[in-house]
Amino acid sequence: MDAKKLDIDLDWLQRVMLDMLRIPSPTGRTDEIMQYVGEVLEDLGLPFALTRRGAMFAHLEGTRDVPERAVVVHTDTIGVMVHSIKANGRLRVVPIGTHSARFSEGARVTVFTDGPERYSGTILPLLASGHAYADEVDTQGVGWDHVELRLDEQVATDDDVRALGVSQGDFVALTALPEVTASGFVKSRHLDDKAGVAAALAAVKALREHDVELTVPARLLITISEEVGHGASHGLQTGVAEMVSIDSAIVAPVQHSTETGVTIAMQDLHGPFDYHLTRKLLKLAGDHGIEANRDVFTHYRSDVASALEAGAEMRAALIGFGTDATHGHERTHLDAIRQVAELTALYLQTDLTHGDWDVHDLGPLAEFPSTSVQPAPREPGIRTSDDDAE
Repeated sequence: MDAKKLDIDLDWLQRVMLDMLRIPSPTGRTDEIMQYVGEVLEDLGLPFALTRRGAMFAHLEGTRDVPERAVVVHTDTIGVMVHSIKANGRLRVVPIGTHSARFSEGARVTVFTDGPERYSGTILPLLASGHAYADEVDTQGVGWDHVELRLDEQVATDDDVRALGVSQGDFVALTALPEVTASGFVKSRHLDDKAGVAAALAAVKALREHDVELTVPARLLITISEEVGHGASHGLQTGVAEMVSIDSAIVAPVQHSTETGVTIAMQDLHGPFDYHLTRKLLKLAGDHGIEANRDVFTHYRSDVASALEAGAEMRAALIGFGTDATHGHERTHLDAIRQVAELTALYLQTDLTHGDWDVHDLGPLAEFPSTSVQPAPREPGIRTSDDDAE
């Protein structure tokens, strides 16, 4: 079956993305957003189930039973947690996931108690007023020991705070404040990875609306702990031959991603991605007019790294929507998210990367497809003194 580029319902994608961005979901507190995603999958008529911990996988049928492929995204985001309550009623916080306190200074937040109470607040530097501290506000350090959370409540002591039901270990979500500009830019915290989830769901919607019959059955795996490194380490069933992760791609002067296109990652902190699958995705994009950039990420890992480290025997790749200021004040463009959805829908229509080989767990050396794809001349031999003596 030849893969066809499908129309993506961009209005639907945008609505679902904005809905998810407005649902707080720091790692460890993701139940509400998974309820929302489940409702979307039900509307799409896609069967799904949840693991004991709450990761979700939906099933797309194929004409072949096994092996399967997987597309993985994550709904959890970076956030913070209450470490302790200070004597003056301010809160000391620590990060959930890897992100700098620099990008939380001035952030609006919501503090979630164990009960129904939730409180708004702001994360501030310890020296937060130039009128009080003059130039010291510019010379104080950067880090989680140099910020505190100010609750929007009349509190002056730690007892006042505890009386509200706030305690150490409470989750704190950074307010997303999503906005789509007239020029198509999407500005928000937590585009990582809610824009990716929206793209994956939009790709599934397009496949179903066009009545596309897939050859390879597929799982849409939605994980809930990528930001702390667990990612797709659980939730996969056996028999998955290849996986593509959708996540943010880094836009910066030292990178090669763009805010308007798709990135195919060649390597991340975990190591190189599968040679054959990455080139397949690049060719799919090139054949169908999708802007695709190759990039290498040295301070980055994703869901697939966790799966591979957990022992998954499969090909793995990463595609992303180009995002400026990742894990900070993020921005991407609707063009990038749409094209990620288009490429995902194209990929799901194809056979496995090496169809005859990849359907089996094991095979003989003679049938291994390596030399036909990446031939390499042997290095010249090195002469030794023994050679000269002969």
